[in-house]
Amino acid sequence: MTTFAEAPTEVIILPPAPEERAAPARKRRSRTDLYVAGGLTAVVLFLLAWNITGFPTLSDDEGTYLAQAWAVQQGEGLAHYTYWYDHPPLAWIQLAGLAWLPAVVAPDLLAVAAGRIAMLPVVAASLVLIYVIGRRLQFSRWAAALALLTFGLSPLALTMNRQIYLDSFAVAWMLGALALALSPRKHLWHYAAAGAATAVAVLSKETMVLTAPAVLVAMWQNAAKTSTRPWAFGGYVSGIVLVGVFYPLYALLRGELFPGDGHVSLIGAWQFQLMSRSGSGTVFDEGSGSNSLITSWLYYDTVILIAGLVATVVALAVRRLRAPAVAATILAVVALRPGGYLPAMYVVQILPFFAIVIAGVIDEGVLRLKPRRIWWRWAVLGVAALTALTLVLPRWYDGNRRALTTDDNAGYVAAANYLREQLPGRETATVVVDDVLWLDCVNAGYQREKVIWFYKLDLDTAVAATLPDGWRDVDYIVSTPVLRQDPTSLPTVNKLLTNSTAIATFGPGEGRIEIRRVDKEKP
Repeated sequence: MTTFAEAPTEVIILPPAPEERAAPARKRRSRTDLYVAGGLTAVVLFLLAWNITGFPTLSDDEGTYLAQAWAVQQGEGLAHYTYWYDHPPLAWIQLAGLAWLPAVVAPDLLAVAAGRIAMLPVVAASLVLIYVIGRRLQFSRWAAALALLTFGLSPLALTMNRQIYLDSFAVAWMLGALALALSPRKHLWHYAAAGAATAVAVLSKETMVLTAPAVLVAMWQNAAKTSTRPWAFGGYVSGIVLVGVFYPLYALLRGELFPGDGHVSLIGAWQFQLMSRSGSGTVFDEGSGSNSLITSWLYYDTVILIAGLVATVVALAVRRLRAPAVAATILAVVALRPGGYLPAMYVVQILPFFAIVIAGVIDEGVLRLKPRRIWWRWAVLGVAALTALTLVLPRWYDGNRRALTTDDNAGYVAAANYLREQLPGRETATVVVDDVLWLDCVNAGYQREKVIWFYKLDLDTAVAATLPDGWRDVDYIVSTPVLRQDPTSLPTVNKLLTNSTAIATFGPGEGRIEIRRVDKEKP
């Protein structure tokens, strides 16, 4: 019987498909980007956290937002007083979800100081998203890192990002919307999620709506095929509507959508913000509020503001930089417009877009050099590095050294300790304070209804109704710089300051904090 040996089976190994070969490379790049973005963010957060309770000076706005977050935590509503739709509430609702941890870990800290610590995750999200946006705009890795560090290490950004501002929440969500709109996968849900993130940004701070056109530009460029653009924009609008509709619906269900007698209203608040609110003057008019505010921004950092404006003009001509340049342009034009109202925290919104366009313009300049002239690239990078070492870093070092070493809040800390431990009759006393100290008094056991935010004495009829004898029903007033800022516009506050005697003083000069006992026998 004849047998035949089996023929050997030939194994043919095919080369991997291009997408399979690219997958490990993408994973390596993603891992490297993760390490770079995570490491640089950790460095910036360390600098932010160092002396965050000491600098800058605590502000009444910070105390107000934290007190509103406390009201949400306690189930007392959207604010510690009547919520009148001055701002959408989503930012301090988010703050309520973050602020409990610092208060538990460090209960002896001033309440607003502990609230600042709760802002660190918000800033961390913005830093990482700036890096992600840079990479999705095809930045070199070093350029994306430069954008992150420009935003994180600028003395102006370091100062503003330490504070409790609604704008910080809005910025993080709008950067998230821009990153989603630039997603390389171009899935429909990414565009819908970008719309939802835009709505959350606007419901965190309404002025963030100004940057929505930047997201639209990014979507137009990213959804390159004409057939996919309608779906992309449809998904984006759907995300905005599905999230954004809850705010007016809330007002409608409470009967507070339209103006009327005896109640606040959403549309009434819009009318005040857009038509009735007094402006800050013209930026170029020396002595105006806008001029003084921009001068203070320039005091902290001229580099990011001037370089950002110049880079924005250049970036508008570069297709891949157009989306962040559009956002920066709109925000800059609104800031420089004559006669409008310019709040102190407005600059928080523009800084991340300035950082992106500055790094993007530098990256574009390096890339435009011909490859065969590689030495030119190194020369340009060398000049840029030398400029940074000689002009930028010394300025930033001086500005950041102040932020890391100065204690501007010792007076507030001492006043809070006095109110907590030494004020005579504090268990039943009626005390008028600013919102920096309001929550500390409540946490110290003062009767909630007898701790009064000074603005409400003259501006809230519900508060006035609790004081049948007017200013004579108040036992103490805590005089702080913000309370003394314009007492003539608040007649009851002015009466209390006039008819009271300081029993304890903390801090020097104009920054002093006085605990004043009301002299009820005075006429």
